[in-house]
Amino acid sequence: MKKSSTLTTTTSMPTSPTLSAETLSASKMSLSSSRSGRSSCQSHGPVRPGSGCVDAIKAKREEIEIDTILEKAKFYTSVCLGTTAILSVFTFLFLIPFVVDPAISTIIADYDPVPVTCVVIDHIYAEGIKNCSWSSCREGCTSSLTKCHQLYVNYTRIPYSEWERNPRDLERVNWDVSYTKFLINSEGCGYPPTTNCSIFARQYGFSHIGEPFPCFYSRAYPEVVIGRYSWENNLYHLVLSLIIPNVLFAISIGVLSYWYCPCCEKACNKSSRVYAEKFPTKEEIVNCMKCNTEKSISLNVF
Repeated sequence: MKKSSTLTTTTSMPTSPTLSAETLSASKMSLSSSRSGRSSCQSHGPVRPGSGCVDAIKAKREEIEIDTILEKAKFYTSVCLGTTAILSVFTFLFLIPFVVDPAISTIIADYDPVPVTCVVIDHIYAEGIKNCSWSSCREGCTSSLTKCHQLYVNYTRIPYSEWERNPRDLERVNWDVSYTKFLINSEGCGYPPTTNCSIFARQYGFSHIGEPFPCFYSRAYPEVVIGRYSWENNLYHLVLSLIIPNVLFAISIGVLSYWYCPCCEKACNKSSRVYAEKFPTKEEIVNCMKCNTEKSISLNVF
């Protein structure tokens, strides 16, 4: 009777979580069989088409080909980005004296956008560096002056549109500024084909002395008068010359830094979680404690 009771108690008890010797030996046999299968797939003679080994080899080759294609694409993209960054720097340096500086000086001069009435009163054509201390028009802002057209004007702040509707007698007009220099634009120079000094001289020169025409005066420097001005075009060229090279440079350097700078890659791949969220909450701690107590009780029971 005692033996039967002991047998019943042992059979009614649940199995322990530890693995038996039979299960361990079975797992070892399965691992050894899988390894032997791999080695036989890799080492032994020709493999029949359609088998699992052929599919695995093909998949491995495809992965290698994809990796090589990606590496080549990354290399050529890096070359293009580096070239773009270098060209952006040189382009910006080139635009500073030709676009940025004239545009900023035009903004500082604060030209009146409404054209006023001007009259050319004198036109001097001179040759030689000594005689050309200034010029109303110059083709090339860095070239030396050997030939120059010097135009002097009188202007009144009466809008030219009003002058056209109601012309005045030039001898009775009270000119706001008399005998001042007249320039083609804010810098007095430009580059073909937009700037042609011969056409400019024919348009405002000897044959048109005494004829009213629209011009723009500077509210900051009233003695400065120009023939061409547009606030929209000036701002448009300034914004483009500042934004395009700098944006291209920033994008190129940013991508290259992300690819080849380990510090930047770590910073970009950093977890976006808040520092406080990395710690468990109070509810999670309580649940964890409950689970631990239940496990300890179950182990003590068994």
